[in-house]
Amino acid sequence: MAGGWTNDGAVQEQIDSTIEDAIARARSQLPRGESLHHCEECDAAIPEARRLAIPGVRLCVACQSEHDKQQSTFSGYNRRGSKDSQLR
Repeated sequence: MAGGWTNDGAVQEQIDSTIEDAIARARSQLPRGESLHHCEECDAAIPEARRLAIPGVRLCVACQSEHDKQQSTFSGYNRRGSKDSQLR
């Protein structure tokens, strides 16, 4: 169902685009390479079990939890399909 100036698939295209952006963002944040033995931020030792469970881990559990809290503030709002982004 088209509404106003949009074509029939516009809503689904915006949903798909939002999902693709979220997937790309998540993939870009995956750890890569060899796991560190000490946290990048606080220099605490990273347990071997964590290093084996998450290849490429860079942060201890406490620092990772804080990092995750900061990342959760991301709204996930797709501005590409919004009127505001077209006006700027």
